[in-house]
Amino acid sequence: MSDERVVDNVRIGVIGAGQIGKHHLTNYQGIPGAEVVAIADIDRDEARRVSERFGIRDIYFDALELLERDDLDAVDVCLHNNLHMPYTIAALETGKHVYCEKPMAGAYRDAETMLKAARAAKKMLSIQLAFLFSNETKAARSLIEGGHLGKLYHARSTGFRRRGRPFVDGYGTMKFVQKDVASGGALFDMGVYHISNILYLLDNPGVATITGRTYQETGMDARRRKTSGYGVEELGTGYVRLDGGITLDIIESWAIHLNTFEGSSVVGSEGGVRLDPFGYFRTLADLDLDCTANLDAFEYRIHNVHEVGDVYDSPQHHWVAALQGRVKLLPTAKLALNTMLISEGIYLSTKLGREVTADEVREASISSAIPLEDAQRGVGA
Repeated sequence: MSDERVVDNVRIGVIGAGQIGKHHLTNYQGIPGAEVVAIADIDRDEARRVSERFGIRDIYFDALELLERDDLDAVDVCLHNNLHMPYTIAALETGKHVYCEKPMAGAYRDAETMLKAARAAKKMLSIQLAFLFSNETKAARSLIEGGHLGKLYHARSTGFRRRGRPFVDGYGTMKFVQKDVASGGALFDMGVYHISNILYLLDNPGVATITGRTYQETGMDARRRKTSGYGVEELGTGYVRLDGGITLDIIESWAIHLNTFEGSSVVGSEGGVRLDPFGYFRTLADLDLDCTANLDAFEYRIHNVHEVGDVYDSPQHHWVAALQGRVKLLPTAKLALNTMLISEGIYLSTKLGREVTADEVREASISSAIPLEDAQRGVGA
């Protein structure tokens, strides 16, 4: 797409008017050239409310009717995890580029199907990996590309919530904690951001083996436990052997009796970087240096010295710029697929009680996608 002519406006249809859909729509509002012209949701009242709030002209209560339009450049899929694959495939088959909420799908097998379908259709597929566009990630990437970390050999992916489980801790709907809809908990909800971010900084190496364990141990309101059908993990831990001799350890929490984790990090032979709070660490002339950085000034120079513009300001800015032909799309789908492999590897390792290979995960992965005909009837919505 980036080799084609640059276009001014891109016409987008959004499937899903819930919490995630509203978040995406809010982001599109501030992006010149992004025109959301249609929204679809089986909840008729919510679709009408969202349409009015965001000034969207056309409303559909059947997403397949939205996909029949031939005047849309792209579709944004803002549904629960096990609905990602069927609607992404349907959109690709109608000739649309697709932007999809994270995680890529509810199972590695489904995510792989999505990427293969996008390649076959010769259409762009991007996954919402918001942290790739943070100032911290861009600064870390700049240090790595400049050789300031040397040979990379270990990384850590961390994500902390002390008490932040959807629904049972007071926010969001119960669908987020139901395995038949969401497939996973902390790893699929927030871990996808942190793990994919580290894979991006490591240049997305292949996965060799995974070992890990998931937990659901922290107490919760008994009534909400019963009504929610809570069936996913609140804590996921893992250790991954990556190609090139690189290792990665993971801890991702929705709920834990601690006050914080240290931020995600990457270390190399010449230096290390931590993302939160941002810091660069190295030894020079026998001095151990702990360096902070003015990230606002760094971002200013990206825009005004290197003249990159808005193409890396946010996931939606980048997606629109790619649709316009102004920038090559970052490989978010490949990163998200590798992240799915690792997360599902932790689940399989938990089940088997041992380390597993990447090939074992691929072979064991079973589609969790809700069939399109069931989705159209509201199953999983």
